[in-house]
Amino acid sequence: MTALANRANLPALIDTLRGTPLAAWAATLPDLLADKLVRGHGDLARWQAALDALPALEATQRELLDAFRLDGACSEAQRAALEQALKGLIPWRKGPFTLFDVHIDTEWRSDWKWTRIAPHLNLAGKRVLDVGCGNGYYQWRMLGAGADCVVGVDPNWLFFCQFLAMKHYLPELPAWHLPLALEELPEKLEGFDTVFSMGVLYHRRSPIDHLLALKDCLRRGGELLLETLVVEGDAQTVLVPEDRYAQMRNVWFLPSVAALELWLRRAGFVEVRCIDVSVTSVEEQRATDWMRFQSLPEFLDSADHSKTIEGLPAPRRAALLARKP
Repeated sequence: MTALANRANLPALIDTLRGTPLAAWAATLPDLLADKLVRGHGDLARWQAALDALPALEATQRELLDAFRLDGACSEAQRAALEQALKGLIPWRKGPFTLFDVHIDTEWRSDWKWTRIAPHLNLAGKRVLDVGCGNGYYQWRMLGAGADCVVGVDPNWLFFCQFLAMKHYLPELPAWHLPLALEELPEKLEGFDTVFSMGVLYHRRSPIDHLLALKDCLRRGGELLLETLVVEGDAQTVLVPEDRYAQMRNVWFLPSVAALELWLRRAGFVEVRCIDVSVTSVEEQRATDWMRFQSLPEFLDSADHSKTIEGLPAPRRAALLARKP
């Protein structure tokens, strides 16, 4: 799996973080990745083959601010090879991506979420950590919004390979994906200007510990963007599903916005504010040719989309900003 390690290009990350509070941590990452690749995943060889099949194309036109789009000279044969290689990394959940007129219609219209939160962000020149980054879609949009460098962490190996497929055509851009969980990062990193945690909190058995770990990654004065499932109610309202929520077993706590603001203040954040609340529609999350499994339409009550099939409130998501003092 040396080829995957080479594609991750950690020496460039080490060089980028030299002279920052993250330098010592960055120096440990090549050995950590090598150790993880030894243990690996049963499908890594297949996903590596898909990456190896990506045709050599140059992205002479790039759009990352308003969408993810790469363009350049590409023959029909190359386009067919590109589409086949990318389909070797199915299912694609976050996106969409358009590469040389190959459109990856992902399960989530992640661009809609980005459009809702981006006007409230100032990423210019910022060093950013994206926790639970998935395949890195938002990392590229963060660069488009002016971030200086973006590091994503997510332990899912398929997402890692999907990120590397995009990195194949954007090798010099300062974005890196690490197949790590937040818990694998050292305590008190305190080296990022901005930390994102989107779609992670409700999977945590101890949400306050998650908030404290996110704060540990921020420098003083740094900003957190937290996005998660919420319910309606006051500061003492928290939904704890009995078993599944929208067919997901690993959903633990769905607070109200007011409760979430309280949690953030209890975790030591200041200037806590909600910037968006939206109900997830079946147009925003659905099955496609690039993700053919069940999706939100199958997880809602067919007669009443205001409820999940378990009879619980349908997915409502909130995004909040908070600052580390």
